[in-house]
Amino acid sequence: MKKLKVFVFLTSVLLLNSAVAQSVFNKNLAHTFSIVAFDEKTGQIGVAVQSHWFSVGTLVSWAEPGVGAVATQSFINASFGPRGLELLKKGKNAKEALEILINSDEGRDVRQLAIVDKNGNVAAYTGKKCIAEAGHYEGKHFSVQANMMLKKTVWPAMAKAFQNSKNLPLAERMVAALEAAQREGGDIRGKQSAALIVVSGKSTGRIWKDKLIDLRVDDSENPIKEIKRLLMLHRAYDHMNAGDLAVEKNNPDLALREYGAAEKMFPDNLEMKYWHAVSLANMGRVQQSLNLFKEVFSKDENWRELTKRLVPVGLLNVKKEDLDLIIGVK
Repeated sequence: MKKLKVFVFLTSVLLLNSAVAQSVFNKNLAHTFSIVAFDEKTGQIGVAVQSHWFSVGTLVSWAEPGVGAVATQSFINASFGPRGLELLKKGKNAKEALEILINSDEGRDVRQLAIVDKNGNVAAYTGKKCIAEAGHYEGKHFSVQANMMLKKTVWPAMAKAFQNSKNLPLAERMVAALEAAQREGGDIRGKQSAALIVVSGKSTGRIWKDKLIDLRVDDSENPIKEIKRLLMLHRAYDHMNAGDLAVEKNNPDLALREYGAAEKMFPDNLEMKYWHAVSLANMGRVQQSLNLFKEVFSKDENWRELTKRLVPVGLLNVKKEDLDLIIGVK
């Protein structure tokens, strides 16, 4: 009987320890480097991250317009993202929210966490059992943090890059910080995924407007280079969207400028080249548009068919002879 009691007791201890271990060292591992930041000129809030881990943006990076941003990493406590944002919404500042989350977590020694609130306050934490090299730096309106790095100079390099790029938009500054981390050696295991989120500092209630940038690279040999390319493409499509709006408002001059700006950024992009051509035609500059139409049609004949369909809905306003000239270009 005594042996049975001892067995039951030991089994209970093992199960308890197993449960604790599971909660502390869960399967969500993201040894990584990241930045959370606030732009005092625009009020924008952002978070950017890179890791040698698949789809790092899924659990590490969190942001909400008019609220703040969170980066939760190392042995991730994924609940820190939504819970941190909820605490900020309830009026806690970054430091208060971070302390509540960390103090309530039995796995705090293996966590790394950073928060920025809508007023630009930042707070960061690195658990004493995070894998070296690990640490963070809190600057004015930003925090950089990293764990399992090749060298302990990674996060200072990130801070320097962010501070030295004040002339750039927030997204580009955060990417510059990621690039600096990688140049310094980055994650000791290498590269795999990255994510970039920027939201507005004040919420309008229209999430499609307030989430300004939301980019992810889930699996790549060079994720930071790819996230930088996607950011540039995002900027180009901002011009495309402005061009579409100008067409909607019957402002062909503005449409031409916006589509032209987009095409200049990505001259091989057929979509941008095509709408630039349409804008020229709508302004009566059909001859000037023909070379652009020719380039597009030579790559994909479907654009020629699409051109015919623009006339009935008023997106291409040309005479029949001009339409025939465009359609027949070879």
